[in-house]
Amino acid sequence: MSAPTQVALIGLGMVSSTYGDALGNLTDQIALKGVYSRRPETRAAFRQRFPELGAGEYASVDEIASDPEIVFVILTTPPNARAEIVKTLASAGKHILMEKPVERTLDAAIALVETCEAAGVTLGVMLQHRARPSVDELRRIVETAALGDLRMVEVSVPWWRPQSYYDEPGRGTYQRDGGGVLVSQAIHTLDLMLSLTGPVADVTAMTATTGFHDMESEDFVSGGLRFANGAVGQVFTTTASFPGRGETITLHYANGSAHLDTNLLTIDWQDERRENFGAATTSGAGADPMAFTSDWHRAVIEDFDDAIRTGRAPLVSGREALGVHRLIAALEKSGQTGTRITVQQG
Repeated sequence: MSAPTQVALIGLGMVSSTYGDALGNLTDQIALKGVYSRRPETRAAFRQRFPELGAGEYASVDEIASDPEIVFVILTTPPNARAEIVKTLASAGKHILMEKPVERTLDAAIALVETCEAAGVTLGVMLQHRARPSVDELRRIVETAALGDLRMVEVSVPWWRPQSYYDEPGRGTYQRDGGGVLVSQAIHTLDLMLSLTGPVADVTAMTATTGFHDMESEDFVSGGLRFANGAVGQVFTTTASFPGRGETITLHYANGSAHLDTNLLTIDWQDERRENFGAATTSGAGADPMAFTSDWHRAVIEDFDDAIRTGRAPLVSGREALGVHRLIAALEKSGQTGTRITVQQG
């Protein structure tokens, strides 16, 4: 068996505990050599929480970039803190697995992806909903063509966040996060939808900020979708639906409907058969945004390591993640202008 891949973790905010849990189940394959955040006390706190990882500390991003043992870096900083870090790492030949979103705007996301491509390094994006076992089962069924043509799509992300969530400096702002519920929460479900349906051609949306939140960007989006394959659909997403429920995707095909409720897949065939796969799980839909399993993060990290080792594309590359950014940009523009917007295609 080959030696574990040496990696570094940059950014030790709220989501870092999920990465710590995930890496703790991958120690035979991946070794977390060290961590970095701007505050030494934050680095020390992470190491104390996950002593089994044996991670050291780095004093700067440059120190990580110059470490010849580091193969790839897990980057979890807020979107506004990434561009220079990515340039430094990419120029040093370090592969990068990055938290969603790629960047705050579509143009900035494209630029970041191009930076990595120009440097010849692999960029992966943590859109872990694709790693759910029920999704693999749905793909298998769809690939048999037994369900027939896709005709209609329903997407619902009825989540809840208390005002205290948005009281953190910068959260829900365009300057730090790039927006609200679309780019910070619904991005996971919309990316998963696109991976199952193919691209959206155009959208008509309403975006708003409800009375539940004092924030700069939107916490409510309702939109109509017209897909490139001729199907139609709707999306509803919010962080104002107390107490929060799991996200769902329903795909209506000619011969039956597939309903994903977090990790529970139900297939209702038009001949009245019903099949169930998996089980419903928590997904951070309520007041605790970290109330979800680290299993899907672990699967994405493991896949990214294998992609680096074998030279293939990761589960979600930076280039592929631009698809959901294009959809989000169109939904935002439609909500702002009140008009139907064509979705840019890559």
